[in-house]
Amino acid sequence: MKGIVILGATGSIGVNTLDVISRYQNDYRVVALSAHRQVDRLYQQCLRFKPEYAVMSDAASAEQLKAKLSHDAVDIEVLAGSEALETIASLEQVDIVMAAIVGAAGLKSTLAAARHGKRVLLANKEALVMSGQLFMDEVKKNNAELLPIDSEHNAIFQSMPEHYESLQQAGIAKILLTGSGGPFRQRSLSELSGVTPDQACAHPNWSMGRKISVDSATMMNKGLELIEACWLFDTDPDHIQIVVHPQSIIHSMVQYIDGSVLAQLGQPDMRTPIAHALAWPERIDSGVEMLDFFNMQQLEFEKPDYQRFPCLRLAEEAIRTGGTAPAILNAANEVAVASFLDEELAFTDIPLVIEETLHQRQSRAATTLDDIIADDMAARETAEQIIKSRV
Repeated sequence: MKGIVILGATGSIGVNTLDVISRYQNDYRVVALSAHRQVDRLYQQCLRFKPEYAVMSDAASAEQLKAKLSHDAVDIEVLAGSEALETIASLEQVDIVMAAIVGAAGLKSTLAAARHGKRVLLANKEALVMSGQLFMDEVKKNNAELLPIDSEHNAIFQSMPEHYESLQQAGIAKILLTGSGGPFRQRSLSELSGVTPDQACAHPNWSMGRKISVDSATMMNKGLELIEACWLFDTDPDHIQIVVHPQSIIHSMVQYIDGSVLAQLGQPDMRTPIAHALAWPERIDSGVEMLDFFNMQQLEFEKPDYQRFPCLRLAEEAIRTGGTAPAILNAANEVAVASFLDEELAFTDIPLVIEETLHQRQSRAATTLDDIIADDMAARETAEQIIKSRV
């Protein structure tokens, strides 16, 4: 029986992970669960899965959870704070860590899992966006396993040879990274400035949290995935092509030099990549409905519109610049998206805030985690100042 920790258990990835492992309770044991401040949700998960540890982001939330569990005489150790997240990700009895905390908040705990040689199921793309070289070095040095959970990167992984030294050696010409284009793919550009948070969060295919839904609407999510793919597959933007595919049936593709294109298809359901990474190299039933080719809609493909989605250009520029530029990009985006969700910033101002932050904060070599965190914090302060000047 393999011990698993779910960092971000109450989010969509965490909930789907628990759904998959609930089908295999003789194979997976939940050692620890974490949440931000969703006390009631984590409480219900604790009652069902009986982890040894539960972690909340702050002491007040932890005390609330502790009181509820004590009332039901449930013996679970409740902890609080970022250090507690690193602790549960490093426990000896843990084999698998699902890294599903959204944003920069998940960086340290995901790194801790890599440093302790765990199988890291990476749903937190920001960990690689912010600290790509540092993170990959820790994975290699500590013999950790890194398996992608984003449906696109998982699809690429499934479409590649099991063992290869480089894309060139494997005969790979290009990675085709697909994206749905979000809810505003065909919306008039003149209407985008008036988009509301609820409209931006209404994704046509996927059920996701509000932050990542906004990222999908701006296609910053695809920009971050471009950066992540560069690190995961040891390549550069010149060998990755973004393909807009509105139906989200083909999750990504790999094009080979002989003209072959291998694609991974499936329902737009995150339980498929979760089940794949949990059991890899074996296959298990994820609970996802099988794809019915006879009822399948027409599959469409488009080039991305960089005028409509300037965040794609900004992400590509950041990975080409290197150093802490991707961390600055990510920090500015998190601040801008939060401001938009709070209805303080217009939807079309999100990329403007990011671009101005990148202009004001100079990238430097990302040699240590302290460098990355320092530039992340500085970028957040700059982005907040830029927003204040605009509202």
